[in-house]
Amino acid sequence: MHINVATPDDWPAIWPFLREIVAAGETYTFPRDLGEDLAREIWMMAPPRRTVVAVDDEGTVLGTAKMNPNHMGPAAHIASASFMVDPQYAGRGVGRALGEYALDWARSAGFRAMQFNAVVETNTRAVGLWRSLGFDIIGTLPEGFQHPTEGYVGLHIMHRHL
Repeated sequence: MHINVATPDDWPAIWPFLREIVAAGETYTFPRDLGEDLAREIWMMAPPRRTVVAVDDEGTVLGTAKMNPNHMGPAAHIASASFMVDPQYAGRGVGRALGEYALDWARSAGFRAMQFNAVVETNTRAVGLWRSLGFDIIGTLPEGFQHPTEGYVGLHIMHRHL
C-alpha cells in the first residue's frame, strides 16, 4: 500500500465510497444527502492542508484522509484529520496506515497535538484504532449524534500529544 497526496484525478475513485459512507449516516456529521460538489469542496484540501489516498500496487484507491489545523489563530497548533476507507477494503490496515501517516504529517508540520472533534461512540472500530494509536477520549458530548439505528449516541473528542 502506498499513500499519495490526492489530486483531482483521484476524486472519481473517492466519491463513490465517500457518498456511501456519508449516506449510511453512522459515522460522519455530514448531511446524509451531501452532494458531490460540496463533498469535493470539504474533502479535497489545498496546501498547506492535505488530502491523501491510500492505493494498492495497481493504483486502486483503498481509502482517503484529510488533514488540517483543528482551529485558526491561537489554536492553529492543534491538528485534526478525517478518514474514510472504502468498505470493500475494511479490515486490511488501510485506516491504520492513514492514521499513522496523518500523525507523521502533523508532527512534521509542527503541530503540538492532534484532536478529533466528533468520533461517534458506536463506531467502535475507529475508537479502537485511535486508542491503539495513542489517542485518549477527553470528553463525550452526550447524545451529540443521531445514529440511524441506535438513536442518539455520544460524540467522543479524542486527543493525543505529538
